[in-house]
Amino acid sequence: MDDLIVRRDDAASRYEAILDGQLVGLADFTTRSAPGRPDTVVITHTESRLEGRGIASALVRAVLDDLRARNSLVVPACPFVAKYIERHPEHADLLATA
Repeated sequence: MDDLIVRRDDAASRYEAILDGQLVGLADFTTRSAPGRPDTVVITHTESRLEGRGIASALVRAVLDDLRARNSLVVPACPFVAKYIERHPEHADLLATA
């Protein structure tokens, strides 16, 4: 999905998937910070407005890549994100441990 743009909106605490200038998906998150530790990002909800086109998967992949670049850890509170990480173990190292 080369024409999909994913951007982070910190003010809204979400990532947005944009296709042809339209918002087609989002991933809501909260961030937990502790001194001397990486931020932990809890992904609480994802949605795609275009089912069956791979938008949600492309969005989650971009979110996880961005969080890796930010040296953040992830808590997949959203079942879709948890399943995505299960199917793509190359992202398992991002999981925050209890």
